[in-house]
Amino acid sequence: MIISKKHIHVTCAIIERGSLVLAAQRSATMSLPHKWEFPGGKIDTGESAEECLQRELMEELNIGVTVSRALSPVTHGYTDCTVTLYPFVCTIHSGEIILHEHAAVVWLKADELPTLDWAAADVPVVAMYLTTVIPD
Repeated sequence: MIISKKHIHVTCAIIERGSLVLAAQRSATMSLPHKWEFPGGKIDTGESAEECLQRELMEELNIGVTVSRALSPVTHGYTDCTVTLYPFVCTIHSGEIILHEHAAVVWLKADELPTLDWAAADVPVVAMYLTTVIPD
């Protein structure tokens, strides 16, 4: 008997501030505890990816963002599910970061991003983003 894994569609925000990029650390109570990720969340039925991104960032971080561009979606198979990430490069236009779900956030230069212990689905997003960044 073949049991198909759940396929989850998730947005993620690559939030830029000057030459820095935001990374968020998952809390101990989240799946993949303590791994780093670009913040975002599951797309609800009938919701566009950009609507989801705005909703999730307000819920998780208390911020509104302006999307500057989308990157190509990335699909990763975990043991219990498959995740397709829809990454968007953004800037904050309103709010101050308040952590509602994450353990921590850091602002890093793009070339420092690979030093973090990323969730597996985010690893190719980091690599793709780095190909789009012009070094200082």
